[in-house]
Amino acid sequence: MIYFRGVQQLDFLPAPGGDQRARLARRVAAWAARGVYFGGSSWKYPGWLGQIYTHSRYTVRGRFAQTRFDRDCLSEYAEVFPTVCGDFAFYRFYPQAFWDKLFHQVPATFRFGFKAPEQITSPADGNPDFLNAGLVADQFLDRLAPHRAQVGYIVFEFPQFHQPRLNFPAELDRFLAALPAGLRYGVELRTRSLLGPEYFDVLRRHRVAHVFNSWTHMPVIGEQLALPDSLTADFTIVRALLRPGRSYEQAVRLLQPYSELRDPWPAGFHDVAQVVRRARGETFIAVNNRFTGNAPLAIGAILDELESA
Repeated sequence: MIYFRGVQQLDFLPAPGGDQRARLARRVAAWAARGVYFGGSSWKYPGWLGQIYTHSRYTVRGRFAQTRFDRDCLSEYAEVFPTVCGDFAFYRFYPQAFWDKLFHQVPATFRFGFKAPEQITSPADGNPDFLNAGLVADQFLDRLAPHRAQVGYIVFEFPQFHQPRLNFPAELDRFLAALPAGLRYGVELRTRSLLGPEYFDVLRRHRVAHVFNSWTHMPVIGEQLALPDSLTADFTIVRALLRPGRSYEQAVRLLQPYSELRDPWPAGFHDVAQVVRRARGETFIAVNNRFTGNAPLAIGAILDELESA
C-alpha cells in the first residue's frame, strides 16, 4: 500500500506497466464489459507520469518533452481507460482534420465524450449563437459523424445563470428538438434552481440524459440522484468535477500537480457508485483531477466502493 497525508492510496501504481497499473486496467475493462465506462475528464497530465504514463516515452535527450507528451499520450492513456471526456471541445470549433487525427490515436472500441462549444451554451453578453442548433450541427456534430461509433455522448454544459431564465425549459425543448439524430446527448446544469420536473420532463421527451455533476454550486451527486425522475434517458452520464462549495481556482491551488489523492472524499466516491448501481443502459463516468486530486486514484476508490458491495 502507498500512503499520502495519512490516507491509503488504494494499492496503486508503483510503476507504469507494473502490476498495479495492469490491475487498474483489468478492473476498468471488466466494468466496460458490463457497459460502465470509467475515464478521466481530459488526459494531458504530467502528474500521471509513473502512474498511467511511462516517462521514457516522452523523453528526448534525457529531458521530458512536453510537446511530445501532449501529442502522443492519448494512445498510452487508452491502454488503461476505455473512455475520456474531451473538455477541450468546449472552447472552440475544430476542423475536420483535427477530429480525424484524434480518433485515429485510439482503438476502435474507445469511446469519447465531448463538451459542446460554449458558443452554443453561454447566454453571456447577449450571445446571438446561444442555443443555435444549426451552428452546432454544422461546425461540430456533423464533423463527428464519420466517427459516430466512437462517440459515447455529447454534453451541453450550461453555466450558472446569475439572472433568472424562467423560460429555459422551453428554450431547451426547442433546441433539443432541432439537434440531428444519431448521437447521444446530455445536459449539465450549473444552476441548481433549474433542477425540477419541468427540466427533467424536457430531457425525457428527447431521450437526453441529465448529467450528474459534482460542481461548486450544485447539489452533491447523491442529492441529484434522489430527485424524482432524474434518470431521464436509456444511458447515464456522471461528471465528477469539483467538490461542491470549492471553486475551480481553489481546487487548482490545493490539488495540482494532480499526482496524488490530496483530498479523499469517501461520500463523493459513494455517490458516484450509487449512480452506477441505479443507472440505465450504458454508463459513462468522467472523473476530473480537481475532484479529489488525482483522477486515476479517484476511479480506483469508486471501483473499491462498487466492488465491496
